[in-house]
Amino acid sequence: MVEKALMLCLAMNSNINRTSFFDRKNYLYADLPGGYQVTQNDMPIGKGGYLDFLMDDGREIRVHIDNLHIEEDAGKTKNDGDERLIDMNRCGVPLVEMVTQPDMHSADEAATYLMRLRQLLRWIGISEANMERAHLRCDANVSIRPKGTDKLGKKCEIKNINSIEAVRTAINFEIERQTRELDAGNKIEQWTIEWDNDAQELRKMRSKETAADYRYFREPNLMPVVISDELFESVKARMPELPLERRARFISELGLPEYDASILTAERDTSEFFEAACKIYQSDNKRVSNWMMNEVLRIVNDKGLPVSALKITPEDLAEVIQLVDAKKVNTSTGKTLIDKVEETGKRPAELVEELGLGLVSDDSEIRRVCERIVAGNPKEVELYQSGKETLIGWFVGQVMREMRGKADPTLTQQILTELLKK
Repeated sequence: MVEKALMLCLAMNSNINRTSFFDRKNYLYADLPGGYQVTQNDMPIGKGGYLDFLMDDGREIRVHIDNLHIEEDAGKTKNDGDERLIDMNRCGVPLVEMVTQPDMHSADEAATYLMRLRQLLRWIGISEANMERAHLRCDANVSIRPKGTDKLGKKCEIKNINSIEAVRTAINFEIERQTRELDAGNKIEQWTIEWDNDAQELRKMRSKETAADYRYFREPNLMPVVISDELFESVKARMPELPLERRARFISELGLPEYDASILTAERDTSEFFEAACKIYQSDNKRVSNWMMNEVLRIVNDKGLPVSALKITPEDLAEVIQLVDAKKVNTSTGKTLIDKVEETGKRPAELVEELGLGLVSDDSEIRRVCERIVAGNPKEVELYQSGKETLIGWFVGQVMREMRGKADPTLTQQILTELLKK
């Protein structure tokens, strides 16, 4: 846990306290059977920092971090009809809590922040960050202010939110609720609120405590966390290039458009697969990007698996593109080849030989088929010769269908153009 917390501090650009302490946070709730929670208050492992991320409209947002601290988890309460249930299974499980500054100004920004945080946690390998499985959780503090002022009103904390979309919805509901209260001339009271996802509604749980209510004091039974130079350097050496840094490098060094770079750095294993394929193919990074996004990520989406779990490798992708470039297969067959590699785990060239997928470039063989297609479609020939030259695509398609996609498309079009002009 200490190593994971340290990695997250480094990723969030936080100041790391090489010696940190545990404290007792005292409160009596049904989900905390001990009556106190072990946490870090006075001297957390990380202080300050920030996370930069991009919104879909291109805006860059910087969310500042107040602190990162290690603590034990409490239980979970939920409503089941008229009953209130308590789940104690996660009590005592260690976690890292990160407290942000009020830098997000809409539910969309909060939801995007969580998506980027989830990406980062998976990227550095410290969590699966699945909200539905409680690997990643969010307590959202919402406060509003009159337009044109800087002073925020009292905040209310929303708990029990178990998906990013639920975060977006719950925050919007709470913004609407607080707006209605103020418009009606009422004051906002500082409450802890729970989100009921089944009912799609907010419910008040209890008034929100202040730090003084928790009566913090140093935990007497736990030693300080001391991060040695060896541990610090070991963790620092294992830190990968982070998503925004890699995205910027893909744009500046590999020449990718911003859109491609964003897609290919959404997951670490996707970016590593792509870059490995580029190093093998070498000729055109954008070409690799197109094949990666259109074909490999299509399989990823269809199967619901990460790139690292696929049978196809960067070597396979590069080889398929090379086969298309060398006109040993056409583009359509190349796409089919990607699927065949994923189905069988065999190398592309082996499958071309085994399945007879090689491109037919023999002039006489293609010409025989072209002559038959032209002779069998006099109406289309007449339309073409009367000026509807876009029909050439239809003729090429007929030849490709008869030759099961194996005809050289360039040679096919040349022969057809020659025959149709007679």
